[in-house]
Amino acid sequence: MTDRSREERAMDARWYVVHTYSGHENKVKANLEKMVENRGMRDDIFEVAVPTEEYMDNKGGKKKLKERKLFPGYVLVKMIINDESWYLVRNTRGVTGFVGPGSKPVPLTDAEVKALGVQETILPDIDLKVNDAVKVCSGPFENFMGTVDSLNMEKRKVKVFVSMFGRETLVELDFDQVEKL
Repeated sequence: MTDRSREERAMDARWYVVHTYSGHENKVKANLEKMVENRGMRDDIFEVAVPTEEYMDNKGGKKKLKERKLFPGYVLVKMIINDESWYLVRNTRGVTGFVGPGSKPVPLTDAEVKALGVQETILPDIDLKVNDAVKVCSGPFENFMGTVDSLNMEKRKVKVFVSMFGRETLVELDFDQVEKL
């Protein structure tokens, strides 16, 4: 182990695609994260992602916001490849192998990572506080007015009381779905 900080090592880490049993993506993510923590591999394996997208499902005349995996059967792992990290990922339950020729993983290019939307983006802090009046600017509650109940800076979520059918209802929204009045 070198004396470089985790942040410095993260700069050298690359994204790799891991093939999994279909339907086991979230289990593989959870198993891998647990094994990384238990074996002290946080300086080699930095992040595990299952790319998803939200969509509107219209069943029986009712619209419902749902989430689906963009690449069923695949998980993305940001890591520094060495014998130990390769072995840990390769032998995680549900993993069938890395994407690449033979047993040699091929990292995604920066353009591919950007297209997948998994790169970290540093977002500016939001200028909101509890009891601020806001307007919902996107999503199923678009154009509703509300009052901020709480903020979660890590998850970049805000809980807002909106008035629906004459009642105050608490909804959780992303920071970019609301604007301050």
